Amino acid sequence: MNQTSTWDKVDQYISEHLIPHDSILEKVLAANQQAGLPPYDVSPSQGKLLHILAHMQGAKRILEIGTLGGYSTIWLARALPSDGQLITIEFDPLHAKVAQANISLAQMDGVVELRVGDALQQLAQMEEEEMGSFDLIFIDADKPNNPNYLKWALRFSHPGTVIIGDNVIREGEVINENSLDPRVNGVRKFFDLLAEESRITATAIQTVGSKGYDGFVIGIVK
Repeated sequence: MNQTSTWDKVDQYISEHLIPHDSILEKVLAANQQAGLPPYDVSPSQGKLLHILAHMQGAKRILEIGTLGGYSTIWLARALPSDGQLITIEFDPLHAKVAQANISLAQMDGVVELRVGDALQQLAQMEEEEMGSFDLIFIDADKPNNPNYLKWALRFSHPGTVIIGDNVIREGEVINENSLDPRVNGVRKFFDLLAEESRITATAIQTVGSKGYDGFVIGIVK
């Protein structure tokens, strides 16, 4: 059995034992695939991890930068109390259309606000609207802008806000200082900013599984 096959089988084992069958989430993934969205959704075990982290945080307000088809959005929204709110931002109109249908399917319309457009512009607009701070912020959008998203995340934080960044290992390419890939360089600048930023303490976890070799950053605002 090769390494990748083992990762896939272990992910399946985890899901079978720890993640109950959920027809809604399965329909969401099927809708994303049918619409031709790229297969960038978090895995079920990663989705549940986000859900647990939001629960542990006691989050009432969540910001997600990068919606795709809304799979991670639903996992996070389900961790919110009845009066909670999740704002998610998606650049691509097709992705947003699919995500909105999925959010409705999950009966999360009253909890989730989907904003469509360039994330940096949407974040600036949210600041003008005096949107306030969030308890948990999940960054999972275009990687070249990760440093900018982190700066905005800090502006929308309060002491104790949890900030999570996905896809930060890039099959190990994050250590390649000569990489010409703008996604890798965006992640490297993200790490540099985290190292320099005194307002947040963070670590990174390497992951393997059905999504390959990658990882995430998790930090807490001081």
